[in-house]
Amino acid sequence: MTVKLPGKRELDRLKLSPEVAWYLLDRGYELPNCPPLYKTPEPRDVPGAWFDPERIDRVVDVFRRLRHTKGKWAGRPITLRSWQIAYLIGPTYGWVKPTSDGRPVRIVQTQYLDIPRKNAKTTIGGGQCIYLTCADGEQGAEVYALATRKDQARLCFDPVRLLAAKAPDLKGHVKALRDQIQHPRSGSFFSVMSSAADAMHGTSPHGGFVDELHLHKDRGLIEAVETGTGAREQPLVMYATTADAGTPFSPYAEVREYCEKLARSVLTDPTFYGVVFAAEKGDDPFDPATWLKANPGLAAGDSPTMESMEKAAAKARQNPIELASYLRLRLGIRTKQQTKYIPLEVWDRNAGMVDRAALKGREAYGGLDLAATSDLSALAWVFPDDAAGYDALWRFWTPEANLPRLNERTAGAAEVWVRQGWLTVTPGEVMDYDYIRNDIATDREFFDVRAIAFDPWNSTQCITDLMADDAPMEEMRQGYRSMSPPLKELGRLLRQGTERKPLFRHGGNPVMRWMIDNLAVATDASENVKPDKRNAADKIDGVPAAVMGLDRAWNREVSGPSVYEERGLEVV
Repeated sequence: MTVKLPGKRELDRLKLSPEVAWYLLDRGYELPNCPPLYKTPEPRDVPGAWFDPERIDRVVDVFRRLRHTKGKWAGRPITLRSWQIAYLIGPTYGWVKPTSDGRPVRIVQTQYLDIPRKNAKTTIGGGQCIYLTCADGEQGAEVYALATRKDQARLCFDPVRLLAAKAPDLKGHVKALRDQIQHPRSGSFFSVMSSAADAMHGTSPHGGFVDELHLHKDRGLIEAVETGTGAREQPLVMYATTADAGTPFSPYAEVREYCEKLARSVLTDPTFYGVVFAAEKGDDPFDPATWLKANPGLAAGDSPTMESMEKAAAKARQNPIELASYLRLRLGIRTKQQTKYIPLEVWDRNAGMVDRAALKGREAYGGLDLAATSDLSALAWVFPDDAAGYDALWRFWTPEANLPRLNERTAGAAEVWVRQGWLTVTPGEVMDYDYIRNDIATDREFFDVRAIAFDPWNSTQCITDLMADDAPMEEMRQGYRSMSPPLKELGRLLRQGTERKPLFRHGGNPVMRWMIDNLAVATDASENVKPDKRNAADKIDGVPAAVMGLDRAWNREVSGPSVYEERGLEVV
């Protein structure tokens, strides 16, 4: 039978790859009409990668051998819905690559499912745990339910044990004991792990299942398991969780935000696959269309039910205390999460073309953001044009000892930035400020540098040396008074700019794109704003550097400190 796929526009709307869409239609499923809010790219671009539908068949078959254990469905075989295959099982298990000796292995090694309550996430995770233990072709597989306390781990393990115990097809093949599910033929087991110390003692995990990631207070246990999988060829660590409230720097925030960066193509990691089902903050939380958007189980006619959503919505309407829980648990909205001050789509459409050679001799205004000696420093050059727009260039520096940490946080992008010339590495453990001094001297010969703003709070010997070089250094504090007007002006330029006529052209600098995606903004009682390094997802040094450079360019008729520092803010 020939399978006819929808056009690219429809597949993009549904967030389906052609390969997974073909699989669904070929196997008799309808395409789901409940795309996730975020979906990371599938790993088709990995060298040698191919899509193996039979691998998906094996996972689907294991689920069919399991039985529902609760409610009206108890005793019936588990049938995966099309959305579960389309957005989780298919992309995770279908993509393989060859090993050095030509054997196919799974590419995805981390799976992330972020979804509101009652959408069968524990069942999906539990069935995969049984598959990894019994049917993944791994001898001596060790698969663990991960939780920071024994009682939490049992809440994850016990439903999986019950799945195995109630499956007639597994009798004689699997032993469902109180604390362990065993597959004697392969010498494999599924068990509980509740401390990083346990993970350190001779374990070699093939799989891990983290249910409700938002309950984890630190990443010690998870990191121990992730590093312990190194001896396995195709390990898989699975996260299945509801959203948290928006707490920064938690294990949940780290994984969720990493998933979002991959989905937005800020970073690239073909071994990580994730989806987030959620409503957006602007959606009407009491509109059934919003419920369907956030809950694929509801859209499929399963769980949650429309009646349960109506009851939860009614309670949230009547009791403001219930509203935050309703938004988080029923709609997947992180209620405390900050809205992006500069959305990536706004930033991207202003990329334009920025040619350093064409800027030779142009009026340039700099912003220098010097970080700690072991971190990342940034210099921005802002060039005003004759049409109320600007071009911008950046330099970034980091000490050699910091590169491995930066590379880990950027999923390997930092090494690429170095190779491509976007990031300069200075030798040694700490920043060699002579590199910054020499690069600024080079730029002063190439551009018509009128001013370089710096924050006196973090003034260093480097600033003293630059002043000795007669560089036009100007103090500019990074407080609300001085930073708010140029930061708001940057936002205005970007929002009003278009692909055809960008107003703040940045050339698509990948380091700055990463930093813009990390950006958090602090706001005071008067609605003044400034970049917020403390609450940013990661480094943002290029942003305050650009804001300071823009301030000097914007106020270039005025010499000395920013007009806002001298007279303060005026409200019109």
